[in-house]
Amino acid sequence: MSEDAPGEALSALLALMARLRDPQRGCPWDREQTFASIAPYTIEEAYEVRDAIERGRPQDLRDELGDLLFQVVFHARMAEERDWFDFASVARSIHDKLVRRHPHVFGAQSSASCGETSAADFDAARQSAQWDDLKARERAQRASEGEAHGAGGAGGTPIPYGPVHATALSELENVPLALPALMRAAKLSRRAARVGFDWEGPAQVREKVMEEIGEIETAIAGGEEGAVAEEIGDLLFAVVNWSRHLAVDPEEALRAANGKFERRFRQMERLARERGVALGTLGAAQWDALWREAKREG
Repeated sequence: MSEDAPGEALSALLALMARLRDPQRGCPWDREQTFASIAPYTIEEAYEVRDAIERGRPQDLRDELGDLLFQVVFHARMAEERDWFDFASVARSIHDKLVRRHPHVFGAQSSASCGETSAADFDAARQSAQWDDLKARERAQRASEGEAHGAGGAGGTPIPYGPVHATALSELENVPLALPALMRAAKLSRRAARVGFDWEGPAQVREKVMEEIGEIETAIAGGEEGAVAEEIGDLLFAVVNWSRHLAVDPEEALRAANGKFERRFRQMERLARERGVALGTLGAAQWDALWREAKREG
């Protein structure tokens, strides 16, 4: 464990970022960056954190968390240069949000006198439902404030990247466009379901999945390439909803399927190498046999 005080280490990182962005003495690359140019790196670093977790490598996780923290520091520094906000206000904002969204811990419900609604008895399912309710209220409040004061960044100045969205309240407000499509589909469908736009149960969603498969076949028969792509998109969205009704996270399910496919394919490659067989020379039956063998061996 590090002997450095967290505050000292963070102050040093903030000072380093300020130096990198210094107009005279800073790094040319860092000075030229904008919110838009840095955003892809921010997303990439978040995925690398996930990768380090899945690989079970604590040292890599430490390093990747550092890279992700630097992205937050980078964005906060650019915002501070524009007099929008600074890193301290970012930290205060998330602190206040977490207190606000955990009334069972920090509010009146956290006292032992609250009986079944105390923090000790507040299970994860109830907390998740409360979290969603509180987020919905916050979206409604932001929409109300936006209508009163106009959209945009601090001081009414729009952030110079991406569109400024209308402030009319929507249950689908603030579902990030940058999310992976599968994850975003799940989030959109959950939001819609909260206000009753949903199927009654998994059986009804399964019927929709089968309907979409039929529409793909019709589009294929019609020879319309754009229609096929659209119908495949509808099928994927329906499968996401089916997953939700079956209490399966579609993103996690697909990640697991990807991992399983990768393991089996690598096993086929190993088996082929051991037998001196070039993969490109295999026919369909040979591929199938090799796949079955790799599957048996796990």
